[in-house]
Amino acid sequence: MKLFYFALTFFVSTNLVAQNILTPEILWAMTRVSDPKISPDGKFMLYSETKYDIAANKGNSDLFIQTLDTRLVKKITETPFSEFEAKWTSSNKIVFMTAETGNVEIYKINPDGTGKEQLSNFGESEIEGFLMAPDEKSIVTLESVKIKQTIQEIYPDLPKANARVEDDLMYRHWDSWDDYKRKHVFHYTIENGKIAQKGKDLMPNEDFHAILPPHGGMEEICYTPDSKAIVYTSKKKKGKQFALSTNSSLYMMELSSLKTTEITSSTGYQGYDNNPSYSINNDLAWLSMRRDGFESDKNDLIIRYQKNGQDVNLTKDLDLSVESYCWHPDGTRLYFLAAIKGTIQIFEVFHLANQLKQITQGQHNYTSVAASGAYVFAGRQSMLEPTDLYAVQTQKIGKSKTQNAVIRLTDSNKELMASLKKPSVRETWVETSDGKKMLSWMILPPDFDSTKTYPTLLYCQGGPQSPVSQFFSYRWNFMLMASQGYIVVAPNRRGLPGFGQEWNDAISKDWGGQAMKDYLAAIDAATKNSFVDKNRLGAVGASYGGYSVYYLAGIHQKRFKTFISHCGLFNLESWYGMTEELFFANWDIGGPYWDPKNKEYYEKNSPHRFVQNWDTPILVIHGGKDFRVPEAEGMQAFQAAQLKGLKSKLLYFPEEGHWVLKPQNGLVWHREFFKWLDADLKP
Repeated sequence: MKLFYFALTFFVSTNLVAQNILTPEILWAMTRVSDPKISPDGKFMLYSETKYDIAANKGNSDLFIQTLDTRLVKKITETPFSEFEAKWTSSNKIVFMTAETGNVEIYKINPDGTGKEQLSNFGESEIEGFLMAPDEKSIVTLESVKIKQTIQEIYPDLPKANARVEDDLMYRHWDSWDDYKRKHVFHYTIENGKIAQKGKDLMPNEDFHAILPPHGGMEEICYTPDSKAIVYTSKKKKGKQFALSTNSSLYMMELSSLKTTEITSSTGYQGYDNNPSYSINNDLAWLSMRRDGFESDKNDLIIRYQKNGQDVNLTKDLDLSVESYCWHPDGTRLYFLAAIKGTIQIFEVFHLANQLKQITQGQHNYTSVAASGAYVFAGRQSMLEPTDLYAVQTQKIGKSKTQNAVIRLTDSNKELMASLKKPSVRETWVETSDGKKMLSWMILPPDFDSTKTYPTLLYCQGGPQSPVSQFFSYRWNFMLMASQGYIVVAPNRRGLPGFGQEWNDAISKDWGGQAMKDYLAAIDAATKNSFVDKNRLGAVGASYGGYSVYYLAGIHQKRFKTFISHCGLFNLESWYGMTEELFFANWDIGGPYWDPKNKEYYEKNSPHRFVQNWDTPILVIHGGKDFRVPEAEGMQAFQAAQLKGLKSKLLYFPEEGHWVLKPQNGLVWHREFFKWLDADLKP
């Protein structure tokens, strides 16, 4: 691939004068850029941009091509329907899915936007994604297949009955009820450039999902380089066994005979195994967790070599957890993302030479990786910048020993961002109660004046094992909070990845222990700054962060003036009785509340046991379709606050799950969020 003829410099911002501050409405007006995909010949970058229409309450995605040597960009689709699942074929064409005809179909288009043609005629099939074979003679799809009967089918004489009859667990998952269907892989042949109308179910009558529900997609399936077989991820368990285990496996299926072999059946692969991908040399890579039941275990990058069948753990000696990865097209190396010290960076590993190194650094997160030639192409964001696409040279500049060249390829919100005043981000290190050092980000408002005092928010992260990194969220957005006049304190408390596995594991079975002390250490350290108004402190968070808010409300000793908890766990006993993925509860809480050995964990870790100490206003937010942390948790907390006579409010979204995804609901969320904070912290 040609060297970019532009100098290896970062993009220079426009001359627009910053006048405004970020608002929820401006946040929803931002263009959201997808991960880059590089053409097989290395000449083009494919990506999509999504824009939201608040009035229509939905978004729309279109496809773009950037010619890499000239940096010219062309929009190659522009329809009222989102284009998705876009990818390159081996012959340098683009295939994608869209519902332009009313049904979801597959189309092909040239890199210059010409020659668009419909390849499939699926009709009303429930197809969620597809993958084309390297030889372009077939595709595999992910489709829903009906497995069980509805109540009307069981009792056809009762057509108006509305009931469910369940005899096992996993009848609901994350935000959806079991729809009596399973996601299976189908195989379609391609003849004369057209996809056969009917495909073959490769798992007929099987009562399991071919991929990991509910969030797994086509990244869990790959073809072998010869196009004769597929490898897919599955947790072939159901009901209680599915709820209690994370032990997924990789399976290889020969497409001609349907002979299936479990690839990861040995004792070394007891946790999640997923994201399979082949190199050009027929070596198979995937991500693997060692311990069954621990969804946040160290994620390692594994290779199985074709020549001898040997498995090698490429990240065994790296005390970090891999998030995602890609092969270089030449098969000699892989690139992966890992959280490290409050950021997410790109790493390179030459697997045959056993050489591993970090190739990026800086106060930002990389969100994806795709390699070609001498570059890695990636999305990048920070607390102050939404995602854009960058190219990272895999060799360092000149005599520099630390810095790889980075070229900005897109600036999708250029004018909007140039019009905004920006906060600033400080990296601070706090001493914890047990004498360790903890990274705590501090985000300061635009036009910050150290001679003034500001209301300050302690941000409590969810997960609990999710990094407080340089993410740009469209709900928990630190730039937005700071732009509304708040200082944000965001500590990487115990239980977060990026600081070694010991730090990550320390939170399990100790939710209300050292992590809470870490939060208090962070906010106490912040109040030593003269610009932090210790009489105007708030604590906010979602999921485990929402749990943290409930817990802090019972132990904060009047540090905080207000609280906001979104989808937080309030009563661990009732939560255990209603949540679905019980492996999570068993690992992090200890197991069932009725088991005597867990009594101590529930007594010390459940926020509801400290409600007698609640004395501070609280806003409770919850989604009606949140089955991970069911709505009763928020309703119990709100009811407790009401009965104690505290100023309190419940913000309830009947159609949202663990997240708020619909644009207008998102705006309601932000308006109520800041209305509550402003009333208590900006009187």
